[in-house]
Amino acid sequence: MAHSKNLIYKNKTILIIDDTVANLDILGELLKQYDVIDAISGEDALCALEDIKVDLILLDIVMPNMDGFEVCQKLKSNQTTKDIPVMFITAQTDEYSIEKAYDMGGIDYITKPFKPKELLARVKRELQLQELQTKLKLLASTDPMTRLYNRRYFTKISKHTLDLSKREKQNLSIIILDIDKFKNVNDTYGHQVGDDVIIALANKLIEHQRKSDIVCRYGGEEFVILLPNTSSKSSEIVAQKIRKDIESLTIKTPSNINLKFTISLGASQVDLENENNIELALKRADDALYEAKETGRNKVCVKLLN
Repeated sequence: MAHSKNLIYKNKTILIIDDTVANLDILGELLKQYDVIDAISGEDALCALEDIKVDLILLDIVMPNMDGFEVCQKLKSNQTTKDIPVMFITAQTDEYSIEKAYDMGGIDYITKPFKPKELLARVKRELQLQELQTKLKLLASTDPMTRLYNRRYFTKISKHTLDLSKREKQNLSIIILDIDKFKNVNDTYGHQVGDDVIIALANKLIEHQRKSDIVCRYGGEEFVILLPNTSSKSSEIVAQKIRKDIESLTIKTPSNINLKFTISLGASQVDLENENNIELALKRADDALYEAKETGRNKVCVKLLN
């Protein structure tokens, strides 16, 4: 059965799959700067991956029962494991095996006997590439000013969240909010203070965010909160807490003026039985926000389902 060679998870996690214990020991010692998990067979590896998350797999080809190609094929056909990079490390040097390894989805091919420094360099390169890709994904999905998710990410994640809510038969609600008379803030105090107000609001939204909530900067001074497992009544309670917190907030401008501002919020619940996307609920929440603005600002309005 697969087991961890280091009790403390120090860094990136690498899974080594090889049917020769001596090879596992050599690679484990060579890669000891990482957290190393090993498996003596493809079956053990696939079983272990049901419970652990790894960053890289080193995979032998010639193994009994299930060879490395079959293991890789199963990894790439599984939604949970398909994105884990696989480096083949094997004594097979023929061109057919090399071509097949890449065709199966491998990202590198290292032949035995390997050169330790070369192996370390190739592992390090792959893990660094992963980190760069993660950073690029984060930049593409977040708003740099507030560190919240952006509109593009909201569009993507809302579909996934809606599907999950339908499957689990759990309520899903949405809140749209924006800053009251924000143009006056920019015109009176300048755009830097306007940015400070947006950041202060974003920080408060993060403070109120529950683990499953998704908070996005939707554009300008407008924000959206997606609330799984939340009814329209509960979303109104959440919105009121945020509104009151912002109402009591004071920002000090560069000229030492204590600036206060308010927000208006609209909320609605998704009709899970009749709606297949988030757009109608978003429109209802936006209509509720408009009502809040038109009837005095600094308030919460809820648009109920018909």
